[in-house]
This record gives sequence, C-alpha cells and structure tokens, in this order.
Amino acid sequence: MQSFSAAIEQVAKWLLGASYAVAFTGAGISTPSGIPDFRSADSGLWEHVDPMQVASIFGFRQNPRAFYDWVRPLAIITRDAEPNPAHIALATLEQAGLLKSVITQNIDMLHTRAGSVVVRELHGHMRSMTCIRCFREYDAAPYMEALLADNILPMCECGGVLKPNVILFGEQLPFQALQQAKDDARKADVMLIIGSSLEVEPASSLPLIAKRNGSKIIIINLQPTFLDSAADLVFHENAAYVLPQIVACMRV
Repeated sequence: MQSFSAAIEQVAKWLLGASYAVAFTGAGISTPSGIPDFRSADSGLWEHVDPMQVASIFGFRQNPRAFYDWVRPLAIITRDAEPNPAHIALATLEQAGLLKSVITQNIDMLHTRAGSVVVRELHGHMRSMTCIRCFREYDAAPYMEALLADNILPMCECGGVLKPNVILFGEQLPFQALQQAKDDARKADVMLIIGSSLEVEPASSLPLIAKRNGSKIIIINLQPTFLDSAADLVFHENAAYVLPQIVACMRV
C-alpha cells in the first residue's frame, strides 16, 4: 500500500499531466466550513425531519412555511460560512489552468466565493428565487435577508410564494448544468471526487461516465463509497487537509 505522501505525489503527477481534470464535490467538502451534511448521524440535515415533507416540490407547494422553517437555520450557517482550504485549493488549480471545472452537488456557493469560475451547480443555488405561481425570477438576497432577520416568508408581487432556485426532491436537475457536467465527465482524464457519498442520482452517475471513458478516479471522502474499489486512489481523510497538500506538492 502506498504511503500518504507517495499518494499525494501521485495525484500531483496525474494532475500536472492531465489534459482535462475536473472535480466533483459533495457536502463533505463544506463540512470543514461548518455546514452540516445530510446523512451523518446526529448532525445530518435529514436526521430529524422527513425530507419528502420539508424538501420536496410537493411538500413546498403544500406547505412552504415548513420548508422555510427547516432551511432558515441552514441558510444562516451558509451565510456566515467561509470557503475552507479545500475550496481554495480547487480555485488555485483552476487559476493555474490545471482544473477545467468543478461539478458540485452543493448549494452553498462556497466554490464561487473561493474563486472558482467554472462551477456546474447540479442542485441549484440560492442566488435567485422563482415564484411558483407566475414564474417570475427575483434576486434572492433581499428576500433571504428578510427571512433570516424577521422570518418573513418570501412572496411575489402576484401573491405567490417564492422558491429558491435549488433543486428539491421531485424536480429535475437544471438541464444546462447537467449537460455541461456530463460533457466534462466524458472529457475527463482525471476526476477528483471530494466529499460525496455518491448516493444521490443522477449526479452519482457522473464519476461512472468518467471511469468508463478511461479517467483516473481519485476519491477524497471520510466514509467509504461504492466506487472505492474501482478508484485509482482513495483518501479517507478530510478534504481540507488533503487538497492543500496536493496543491503544495504541485508548486502552483
């Protein structure tokens, strides 16, 4: 078995030699920033709620207040969170021309705040909101500020409720982001999978597309995934510890 330092050097060599390296990230890359993931015992966001009631499009249409009561504490944490060394390492790789894109399942926008430019947000984001009645789109900032400060439900001028442009259960992934991510996966010769349990479809199929097309697969995740046995290297370590060491080894 390779030593940790040898594995870091190997990943650095693969990235330096890659023609199309991409990163695929999940909730685990943001937990060092203080944002909880969805499945961890005691701290996971699904631990004490039924996701189909509070985070499905059907549940939202039936009871939007339940969604906002659930998401409000998370939105406060996300607002106050800062990109961690893992986010910054990926932005550094992109700025050096060594990473083509970040495909993310996260809605926290920390990749963008860290400086990453090409970010495929598979599960949407909270920069904007859409009325579920008339479909008018709004900048989310003033409505989220009112929600976080005074728990005011975001409402459209037509009287409909505004929904953040995040993907709830029962909704399709944004077409453009998904197609761009699939294209990235097909082109990839190195894919870094960071902080994802690889349990949510269709996003979790993207590493399989990359693998079938001959890409090197590197997994950085605290817990095992179904793809570990097929990966070229696996780190069951904190991404905020591993990624900066890879970047330092590359001297970029």
